[in-house]
Amino acid sequence: MNDTERHRAIVDLLRETPFASVRELQERLGVSPATIRRDIDKLHESGQARKVYGGVSAIEPSDSGRLSARPYDENRDIAVEAKRAIASRAESLVRDGDAIIVHAGSTCYQLGLLLARRSLRIWTNSMPLAAHLGEHGTCQLSLAGGELFREPGIVHDPAGSAPAFFASRFFLGTQGIGSRGLLESHPLVVKAIGELAACSDEIVLLADSRKFAIQPRHVALPLSRVGTIVTDDGLTDAAAKMMEDAGVTVMIAHTGGVN
Repeated sequence: MNDTERHRAIVDLLRETPFASVRELQERLGVSPATIRRDIDKLHESGQARKVYGGVSAIEPSDSGRLSARPYDENRDIAVEAKRAIASRAESLVRDGDAIIVHAGSTCYQLGLLLARRSLRIWTNSMPLAAHLGEHGTCQLSLAGGELFREPGIVHDPAGSAPAFFASRFFLGTQGIGSRGLLESHPLVVKAIGELAACSDEIVLLADSRKFAIQPRHVALPLSRVGTIVTDDGLTDAAAKMMEDAGVTVMIAHTGGVN
């Protein structure tokens, strides 16, 4: 397979999935990592794909309604009151003895703080949460394996599959919410969410009401996959109706106002 054929194969793959890792492409195309990285550089330079940490992603069309994800360190300091209220409300869904998945993200981190000393089995791919639970928690802790991706704050193996862990509930956040579903701009996060969604009985979304105004490009999950959303009392009637029409149970966490 020559350069042109490999480039076409990579672009074709990105029409099916928003992200492909160097390792995944190496195994698929049967060439060295150095060759794949040169291919990614050429596709990036020609505007056919976008070079990202760990691999390559599909080009996102210009879209004024799409926002890039903030780094975790920045996002954790936004809407803190609402996130803590949502986490407190979500804790009521967890029973001692449960096995749960807590995804990366600042609202899920707040939930993890509340669950640290509960009698639970917790699986997480959040580096900040894993560090806290390891030092301060008494729960049984299982961690994702793979590489650390610092921008979204997750540990993930791009060439791996779903973990050998089954949970009663999968708690996750999202960058944005729309009629298409849970929306993300980081393709690696989309991949991780898709894998973990197959590992639980119910998906519980933790999202403050701001998220309904944010519309990234990639669909991580359709609304039909979500069992419950825990959000704050800034939720609009239109957003509530959209969720309820999709069969999602809406739980409201009351705050003194969203930061």
